[in-house]
Amino acid sequence: MSKEILMVAEAVSNEKGVDQEIIFEAIEQALAMATKKRFDEGANIRVVIDRITGDYESFRWWDVVGDDVLAELGTQFTTEEAHEKDPSLAVGDTFEEHVDNIAFGRIAAQAAKQVIVQRVKDAERELIVNRFKDRVGELLNGTVKKVTRDHIVVDFGDNAEGLLPREELVGREIFRINDRTRTILMGIRDDTRGPQLLVSRISPDMLIQLFRIEVPEIAEGIIEIKGAARDPGQRAKIAVKSKDARIDPVGACVGMRGARVQAVSNDLDDERVDIVLWDDNPAQLVINAMAPAEVGSIVVDEDSHSMDVAVDADNLAQAIGKGGQNVRLASELTGWTINVMTLEDAEEKHQQEASGIVESLMEGLDVDEDVAVVLVEEGFTSIEEVAYVPLEEMSAIEGFDEDIAEELRARAKDALLTMALVSEEQLTSTEPAEDLLGMEGMDQTLAYQLAAKNIVTMEDLAEQAIDDIMDIDDMDEERAAALIMTARAPWFEEQGE
Repeated sequence: MSKEILMVAEAVSNEKGVDQEIIFEAIEQALAMATKKRFDEGANIRVVIDRITGDYESFRWWDVVGDDVLAELGTQFTTEEAHEKDPSLAVGDTFEEHVDNIAFGRIAAQAAKQVIVQRVKDAERELIVNRFKDRVGELLNGTVKKVTRDHIVVDFGDNAEGLLPREELVGREIFRINDRTRTILMGIRDDTRGPQLLVSRISPDMLIQLFRIEVPEIAEGIIEIKGAARDPGQRAKIAVKSKDARIDPVGACVGMRGARVQAVSNDLDDERVDIVLWDDNPAQLVINAMAPAEVGSIVVDEDSHSMDVAVDADNLAQAIGKGGQNVRLASELTGWTINVMTLEDAEEKHQQEASGIVESLMEGLDVDEDVAVVLVEEGFTSIEEVAYVPLEEMSAIEGFDEDIAEELRARAKDALLTMALVSEEQLTSTEPAEDLLGMEGMDQTLAYQLAAKNIVTMEDLAEQAIDDIMDIDDMDEERAAALIMTARAPWFEEQGE
């Protein structure tokens, strides 16, 4: 029997590629399960196999519990029962004794086989997970194993399979069994059928990894890929930057006569790829990303994280792209919201905005139109900027001196103070009710802000939706939900009665 155990451990280990130790543990578990069936009552059994000789020993053991505890028949001893076996035993100890071995051959076709098969499956699952868990985002080469209506199963070898859903295919790709394909590993799903690799061909990472293969300068770290955006199967944009001033990153990625970019495109169902030169200046980056459209002017709005991009009317369709494709990919690549318009529309919008600022400055500073226009032309867009601009900067404006600059700053600060007082007066014009002021999670400032929105009582607050109070300063969805639920608490109390 000893030789048979060694032979089984070696054979299964070689066949499944699983460590022999796992096979030995499975056999021990199977022998223990079979030995346990010999006893009428419950029994704790363990079997130890000598890894060299294949000999094995079987043991039965009992936990020692206190006399005030009802001992479980067959698996526990009270201290009194334990002392009959060994007077040195105490609560928490274990008493163990040899029992007769059960023959391995008699259970080989039953429990041992089941346990070994399950342990081998568990080991294979663990091997696959460990093999791929650190490779998420990598490109995998595989062979199509199965094609269904909903997905494609890709074989990566050594029992590793990838699930490629049809919505993760590029364009109108068609795969047949035994076709070779490349995919990007997105994650690992472990279920009862074993671990399954979730793969994709539409992820931007797929594009990045293909360029890493085709362009040696990227693999060597000389050229860095800063970002990628895709409309899978149709068009993509990738931003690159060179760490060596002597190397043109765009030219390197395009390759001689477009060979490198064409190789990537061929692997993605002829997806057209624009190579964009990265620039640390966001405005220049957007201009580069809008290619092949030529940008006439660009206005950056930091507050809304957006840019107004103006082009000639003849280039408008090209700038926007089919179905908005070009501007959408440029926006995704750069991380900025891009508004495309003609030069004429941009000028009109600028005039309207400038006119509004001029009127605001005229009213707030009590100055005539000429002075307000000068301020706007110098880049001032608000009363706050006038109030806090350095004195020397304003006095340096042509036609201004230090006295004029001082007067304008003083008027701006007075205007800001007046607006703050008006806002405070509006805020305190409606008094919040006592129940609102005393509500859990409420503070005085928030209560007055709610009152200014005609939310005066807890009942008023209870009737609100989260979105109704999200415009209050420093409010977030979690706090809004908590406040509304607190205000509604009396409703639930009434229902409980």
